[in-house]
Amino acid sequence: MTDRLLERRAAVVAPGVPMATPIAVVRASGASLFDDRGREFIDLASGIGVMNVGHSDPVILAAITEQAAKLQHVCMHITTYEPYVEVCEQLVQRFPHGRDPGEGTRALLLNSGAEAVENAVKIARQITGRAAVICFEGAFHGRTLLGMTLTSKVAYKRGCGPFAPEVYRLPFPHALRNPASSPQAFADRELRRLRDALKSHVAADDVAAILIEPVQGEGGFIPATKEYLQGLRELCDETGILLIFDEVQSGFGRTGAWAAYQRHGVVPDLSTWAKALGGGLPLAAVIGRGNVLDHTIPGTMGGTFGGNPIACAAALATMRRIEELGLCERANAIGATIRARLTALQKRHREIVEVRGLGAMMAMELCVGGQLDRPAADLVRAIVQRCQREGVLVIGAGVHGNVVRFLPPLVIEDAQLDRALTVVEQSVSEVVS
Repeated sequence: MTDRLLERRAAVVAPGVPMATPIAVVRASGASLFDDRGREFIDLASGIGVMNVGHSDPVILAAITEQAAKLQHVCMHITTYEPYVEVCEQLVQRFPHGRDPGEGTRALLLNSGAEAVENAVKIARQITGRAAVICFEGAFHGRTLLGMTLTSKVAYKRGCGPFAPEVYRLPFPHALRNPASSPQAFADRELRRLRDALKSHVAADDVAAILIEPVQGEGGFIPATKEYLQGLRELCDETGILLIFDEVQSGFGRTGAWAAYQRHGVVPDLSTWAKALGGGLPLAAVIGRGNVLDHTIPGTMGGTFGGNPIACAAALATMRRIEELGLCERANAIGATIRARLTALQKRHREIVEVRGLGAMMAMELCVGGQLDRPAADLVRAIVQRCQREGVLVIGAGVHGNVVRFLPPLVIEDAQLDRALTVVEQSVSEVVS
């Protein structure tokens, strides 16, 4: 069946839709995927960070079924319905952005991370009256036109230009490539680079927003440091630039907190969310300070399906399950296990140049002979393929494709995680030896 399904896919699905693996699944449960022959694959990808609560969670399935029987779609632009409002209530409660007690926080719902990013940029431009956006090398912000403009990886953008104007890109503050004497010295140097760019690239008075992932996703799971994000917050306050955090892949327990930015005590003006929010259904959000979102122009935000009632019901159940199951704490435990195993592996193989991440958003980067200027994309492809043959689903990342990323469902059992990491260790040892 798998071979036939892949043939059918090739016959009708546009090749522009990527295919990371030749695996065809028919069902999933917890942290396991199953093909038509009943073969199990331990899932270390979670549908690219979507299934934080695991596949087929019975509470989420029940919420979806109950809501589908009551109300499937009416469009929030036309009539108001409780699931949309309740999701926004939950979001502003969990992610307060207001600086003053009376300011409050507001939210709006959309379908995808790319939509959330595009709307956040629109909001920043409306509120500031400025056009420019600063983003970073290695960033991924979606595959829409503006999303692709903001996205750094050229492979995702070929033949799709011309791109949106007034986007300026700077190197992401990655300590492996730019070592310094201390985290603060590193942050100070990188912030000086940004301040210089406000003189050599674009004036601060023309910049609406700085958009950054607290942990880069497709860029290779590179965390921004606490010191850098704090300095970024200070710079934005000083210049009137809005600070946007893209939490699309890092949110909802993935990094050991509800938001990655909460790990650092730095609050953005606007933030974007998707992936794990909907518990497997398409749902995204923009959250922001009340005195920012309160001044958005009616009719310029949202969309027909944004905040669909069924997706909202799934989101409410997902947030409840993250809390009930203690998945933020579980993410930290999972991440500690992965980090320990990969760090031990790194000591045996110089090709692993860095083990990094936050919570259960972990990665290892490989370079030929341990040389940073020789990214080992071929080794990563071979490791990923061998893991798949042994029943473990992992995927790559990084601008150069030389990063293996680990995004297991946060409900993965210890025994499953141990089995999966043993396969990863064996695969690395076989491929790089």
